[in-house]
Amino acid sequence: MAEPHDLTALEQAAAIARGELTSVELVEHCLGRVAALGDTVGAFVTVTPDLARQAARAADAVPVEARGPLHGVPTAIKDLTLTAGVRTTFGSAAFLDFVPPVDADVVRFIKAAGLVSLGKTTTSELGCSLYSEGRVAPPARNPWQLAYTAGGSSGGAAAAVAAGLVPVAQGSDGGGSLRIPASLCGLVGYKPSRGLVSGGPVGSGAFGLPTGGPLGRTVTDVAALLDVMAVPVPGEPYLSPTAPPEGYLGVARRAEPGPLRIGRFTTPMLADEPVHPDCVAAVDTAAALLAAAGHEVVEVPPPLTPAVWPLFEILWYVLALAPVPPQREAELLPLTRLMRARGAEISAGTLAATLGELQAQVRLGTRRTAGVDLLLCPTLAAPQAPVGWFTADGDPAADFDRQRRFSPYCAVFNVTGDPSVSLPVGNTTDGLPVGVLLTGRYGDDARLIATAAQLENFSDGWDRHPAIWRAADSANVNGDGVGWSAS
Repeated sequence: MAEPHDLTALEQAAAIARGELTSVELVEHCLGRVAALGDTVGAFVTVTPDLARQAARAADAVPVEARGPLHGVPTAIKDLTLTAGVRTTFGSAAFLDFVPPVDADVVRFIKAAGLVSLGKTTTSELGCSLYSEGRVAPPARNPWQLAYTAGGSSGGAAAAVAAGLVPVAQGSDGGGSLRIPASLCGLVGYKPSRGLVSGGPVGSGAFGLPTGGPLGRTVTDVAALLDVMAVPVPGEPYLSPTAPPEGYLGVARRAEPGPLRIGRFTTPMLADEPVHPDCVAAVDTAAALLAAAGHEVVEVPPPLTPAVWPLFEILWYVLALAPVPPQREAELLPLTRLMRARGAEISAGTLAATLGELQAQVRLGTRRTAGVDLLLCPTLAAPQAPVGWFTADGDPAADFDRQRRFSPYCAVFNVTGDPSVSLPVGNTTDGLPVGVLLTGRYGDDARLIATAAQLENFSDGWDRHPAIWRAADSANVNGDGVGWSAS
């Protein structure tokens, strides 16, 4: 017997539109799962049941003909993202009681599309690490194996989706923060082209590295949420690429990118680090499936090499200098304090020179791979990492270096601004998920999404679930104790 959370986001919305399920019923069901499993997987910092119920009632009152593809579907907002009237801690004890007066643009668009947020998902402090283990919530754990991290900084979002608490979630990615959790938790994590998703209404733009993006179980669900988020907003610092006439969901449903030349590499770009055989095997699997779909897969050199790491390092230190009340600096984690201290030592001249040299390296890297349409590589150098592994030495400098070695691929594409997606193609020898990274040319999100959807089809789908998926089913209750099931 299927349960509501077994349905994809698009299937949930379709069931609501057909009158088989209401948004209120679906939200109650998901709130029940959050109550049962949310702390176990460390998915949420703040749950907002009353606001969710109010939004669900409003969603059910909208005429069917006025509803979009995800209307009435539960979701969640990352705790780095401003939400008016809802506590937003940025993953930090220094902001434990902060309540923003405004919504981020993406939150406005999500609400306008009729999705219902259940609350704020766990993140790393100020988005500074690729794991989500802070002082404001339980650590984000991988629902496939609770001893392992769900990643970061969108770790709680990934834990929520992989555990079946919500079908899709909003996140953001400044150096892999959507794609890393997606790889660890067996999901699709999409980083759009620079400028496609608004970062407003406040913020500096952070050199164009971070962007909001969707996380989900299938490419079509992710494409549908991208359609919701990718609304051009006046005043943004980067020009928004043009969306396809049929929307990204239409592109994903057709899954017809045409024959492509795809460049494959496995050499890490930001660290001289051995790559785990399971990560290489996942790339091999993806390459074989892409070739079977009619694409030419060729070996290419990586766009960048570990020689550029010192340039990246400077950027990460400066990006950690988010405004923090001086009297609360001591409440920051050791890693955050280290990065901020190093960032404060970097002069404006050094930063400007770094940005210039990095852009020169990006130009050279782009020219090295100019003969291919897409790039294929591992998402990570290792398939999984235990909770606490990065901080085990008690040395924040060692923590930072471990992160670089664990994730030597993703951040390059934040610098280039190219669209990039982690897809759950592989598995470890003991059945845990392993992602691969597929990256397109700047502004060509449609072709990347079409190829990702085609790869999903040739994989016979990858929407599979961990054992914890059924852990709350024995109660078979929603938030009011009322069961729902369908064959």
